[in-house]
Amino acid sequence: MTSTTSPTWWRGAVVYQIYVRSFADSGTRGVAGVGDLPGITSRLPYLRDLGVDAVWITPFYTSPQNDHGYDVADYRDVDDLFGTLTDADDLVAEAHDLGLKVIVDLVPNHTSSEHEWFRAALAAGPGSPERARYLFRDGRGEDGAEPPNNWPSVFGGPAWTRVPDGQWYLNLFDSTQPDLDWRNPEVGDMFVDVLRFWLDRDVDGFRVDVAHGLYKEESLRDQVVEDGASADEPKESMVSRTVRDEPMWDQPEVHDVYRRWHDVLAEYDGDRMNVAEAWTQTPESMAKFVRSEEMSQAFNFSWLLADWSAEAFADVITGTFAALADVDASPTWVLSNHDVIRHVTRYGGGQAGLSRARAATLTMLALPGSSYLYQGEELGLEQVDVAPEDRQDPSWFRTGEVGRDGCRVPIPWSGTSAPYGFGPGDDQPWIPQPDDWAPLTAEAQTGDEDSTLEFYRRALAARRTLSPADGVDVSVEGDLLTVTRGDLRVVLNCGDADVELPAGDVVLTSGPVSDRLPADTAVWLR
Repeated sequence: MTSTTSPTWWRGAVVYQIYVRSFADSGTRGVAGVGDLPGITSRLPYLRDLGVDAVWITPFYTSPQNDHGYDVADYRDVDDLFGTLTDADDLVAEAHDLGLKVIVDLVPNHTSSEHEWFRAALAAGPGSPERARYLFRDGRGEDGAEPPNNWPSVFGGPAWTRVPDGQWYLNLFDSTQPDLDWRNPEVGDMFVDVLRFWLDRDVDGFRVDVAHGLYKEESLRDQVVEDGASADEPKESMVSRTVRDEPMWDQPEVHDVYRRWHDVLAEYDGDRMNVAEAWTQTPESMAKFVRSEEMSQAFNFSWLLADWSAEAFADVITGTFAALADVDASPTWVLSNHDVIRHVTRYGGGQAGLSRARAATLTMLALPGSSYLYQGEELGLEQVDVAPEDRQDPSWFRTGEVGRDGCRVPIPWSGTSAPYGFGPGDDQPWIPQPDDWAPLTAEAQTGDEDSTLEFYRRALAARRTLSPADGVDVSVEGDLLTVTRGDLRVVLNCGDADVELPAGDVVLTSGPVSDRLPADTAVWLR
């Protein structure tokens, strides 16, 4: 299998995100109901047949699992929950045999509080070289009882935790995820070693978590907040924040890290790549991450955040290409991932939400650049309302607000009741599955031409026929969005009423059409 562009495979690839805990449980790891690496390997033929080019696998490293793997205790080993290094090697080898690339997750902003470095920092005390690897500071106020500054944690509450000797350490996420001090050369050297460790094991690339967050303003000054507000009040999440003072994010020094990493990847054959999860405030700041000597790609979350409207989608497409024009980078497109509400639900849920989700997907897949899919979207899965007693997102425990568990429910493979073939046995997996998912299993949808799974297979196959393109023409007429790529024309009806089907030969549709294009439907025409 080859990607849609050559020889730089990632510029036009379709990448499928696998959330390890929720993809497939092999039953070989001794913990029932949790996905693992052998489970992924067993399902790789399904992904080949789906028509993707690569898989991105969320963290499987040694971890206490306080943030489900994004709290790494050892970057060079596999957690017993998920398998062994041999299992990882087998997965990569099998994927390559099937024509699939493998991208692994890298978490450089913070470690686990159980990482050997952090344990050493706690033992060594204030002023030690061990503490200099993290952002330890003395507190403010009487006896240093107040945090060093007013920064909030993304997961709620203050971003500082006090240790018994009186100092505080920065944790922009959970208190079990202490932030590293990237101004310390030891930190950068350690991660270069980690890159080489996995490149030597033949992985094809890295998805870089919180890529915009490694450096903080050196002074660690207070964040400027609006009059009458406090920094630790609930705000927009990192996903949906708007422009404001952010001394903890997107500092210019971070780009030196990625220039160094670019040189490391260039030493290896096979066109290795990396993609930044950089929740920047503007498309222009996002583009800085993909300058020619830095990252290969950066996630473009603009479509994910856009309202359902032809104008909004047109602005996303034209704005993305405009922002990237000066850096000669290829765009990325994404509608769902493990941190946001699934797009079927985001677009209204039910049949209307599914119709819109399929139409948005078909439009996205026609665009030049890479498309990132999230596991289960090819089955039309909606966000699940997980019962409070079953929620496991650390943000839920810190804030009491519904977190990200609803998009992380293990996906259904077969059968008529939980666990729907997710793993052996009859028990519910780590997050319980709904009791009405039987029609949504991969088994139930296979061969049903009207199913969402077969729609994705057709769409991904059709995408492979598209000629490479550097850009598109975009126009809006009322509620109709038209995107032209070479001889292909894509028309998306974002309105409430059907319209006359434009002239041309129908290549593919997101739903039934006749001589009319229904609302919430997209069509490819030639």
